[in-house]
Parts: sequence; structure tokens; C-alpha cells
Amino acid sequence: MRQWPITLVTAVVAGGLLITAADRFRAGAVIVGAALLLAALLRMLFPEVGMLAVRSRFTDVSVLCVLGGAIVLLALIAQPHPWLHFPFLDRMTGLLGRHT
Repeated sequence: MRQWPITLVTAVVAGGLLITAADRFRAGAVIVGAALLLAALLRMLFPEVGMLAVRSRFTDVSVLCVLGGAIVLLALIAQPHPWLHFPFLDRMTGLLGRHT
């Protein structure tokens, strides 16, 4: 019973990877990132999380939030047709000589 948090997070990651394998890259990557954010939430809320606890609670939650947030953000701005649009990225692409 003590390992239910890591089992839940692993199941969500596996689901995200299956969706990615089914040619839905962006949705699968968002789910994988969300799984890491879920792991951070579980680590923050519950004192007994089994193998989900690696370092101090602060370190675990911080690292999981940064990595999960980065994966979600990168999935949302991935080309082509990003779900989240940042105008400065268009200017940077133009500076590099690539035009979309």
C-alpha cells in the first residue's frame, strides 16, 4: 500500500507514452509532464509516498515541478501549430534565417 503514489504516477506516464506512440506527440507529452506535476503534488501532500520520496520534500517537489512544467511548456510550444504562441519566438526564428 505504501507504493501507490509511484504506481499511480507510473501508470499516468505509461498512458502518456502510449498516446505519444499512437502519433499524438503533443497530447502524450502534456500527459507525461502532468504526471510529474501530479508526483510533486502527491509528494507535497502525503507524508508516506514510498519510492516517490528521494531527497528532502522541498527538493523533490521543486525538481518535479520544474521538470513537469518544462515538459508541459515545451509540448505546448512545439512546432508545427503550437497550442501556446509566443510572438518573440517568431522573431527569433526570423533572426536565424528560418521562415515558417
